[in-house]
Amino acid sequence: MQTILMALMGGLAAILTNKGIAVFNDGLRPIIPEHVEGRMSKRDLAATSFAMSFGLVIGFGIPFSLSANILLIHSILLGTDVIGTWAPDGKKGMVTAGIVGALYGLGLMYGLEFVVNIFEKMPVNFLSDLGKVGDPIVVAFAAFPALATAYQFGIKKGVFNLLAAGLVRQLAVTFSPLMLAGMEVSINPEGMALITGMLILLIFATREKSSNTNVGDLVSVFSERVARIKKNLPMLAVMGALVAAATAYQILAGDPISLNLMKEGALNEAALAALARGVGFIPLIATTAIATGVYSPVGMTFIFAAALFIKNPLLAAIAGAVIISLEILFLDKLAGLLDRFPGIKKAGDNIRTAMSKLLEVALLVGGMNAANAIIPGFGFLFVAGLYILNEIGDQPIVRMAVGPTAAILVGIIANIFVLLSISF
Repeated sequence: MQTILMALMGGLAAILTNKGIAVFNDGLRPIIPEHVEGRMSKRDLAATSFAMSFGLVIGFGIPFSLSANILLIHSILLGTDVIGTWAPDGKKGMVTAGIVGALYGLGLMYGLEFVVNIFEKMPVNFLSDLGKVGDPIVVAFAAFPALATAYQFGIKKGVFNLLAAGLVRQLAVTFSPLMLAGMEVSINPEGMALITGMLILLIFATREKSSNTNVGDLVSVFSERVARIKKNLPMLAVMGALVAAATAYQILAGDPISLNLMKEGALNEAALAALARGVGFIPLIATTAIATGVYSPVGMTFIFAAALFIKNPLLAAIAGAVIISLEILFLDKLAGLLDRFPGIKKAGDNIRTAMSKLLEVALLVGGMNAANAIIPGFGFLFVAGLYILNEIGDQPIVRMAVGPTAAILVGIIANIFVLLSISF
């Protein structure tokens, strides 16, 4: 079933991209209408897609997937973006995209397993140490609402949010587990801190209202493109079902944070992280979808949270289809809400920025810890040096991928040292 899921997911995602219905790369979504409406050639679109996505697959998706033996969604859907744009237009191109996308999905699934098996047979099996890459994320992630608050409302309110979240976390540590009606209930400290921070951020954001009385202007301007998305709802619902089922099987994760929590077996905490991420992506997905007529194959990413909360693949598939359908049906209403409460829209942008900044720091620290566990001393030296070299070289590797990538390289270097009889 998992094999079938991966093949269907890869094939359908590539078809959705080929037909200009949905793309995963947020930067590529606004470019798709240029080709659909005849202003950009297929060749230029394909070249643009490759330039925007290929590096992220190699430098971002694959390293995270290797660190937990769970596929990060970026690995598959950034790849199917490229496949879909390179396949020709028309029925022949759609079939080509579907077949190549399915083979790509299967290749990722079994290729990752093959690579893991190779690592396990090496003189130095560094996969267990590589897991340390994600250790700082679990705790540090709860700080992102405070960072988003500081970006939007100033440092004082950001500090207030951080202190409140930190206090709630320690209270959860102190009083967990609770006895309720004779049952022992464990409270997750990071989860409680995250909820506290998000509530404070949303309270500040909802106080900022729009003075514009013409709510819904965005929808009225792009009504034809909204109608196009609604027309393609059935295919997008099937895609949501496939992604949710694969997530419930724990072979797929929507982001590095929930991936690392899934690896630890903390599925409820992973679901909370995915839910918070979804809140941050509402404005981006909604506004780009309305303006372009192109949706995301994972919607606003809430399907990941639902799948992790539900855990049953069949029920998760149903929930995934329903969630994406509701997102699309209420897309115009959601845009009106964002117009009425601009503070929430800005909060979404700041949440994504805060998450990225936090991940950069947490993954650099995690990468250094993992590399140092593989080769003490040398690990710190190598990761720190590679990070600075990457900055000097205008970031050929995205910042948040430097730590995991460097840790993998240190693992490979450790095996070379063993072959050369160099002690460490």
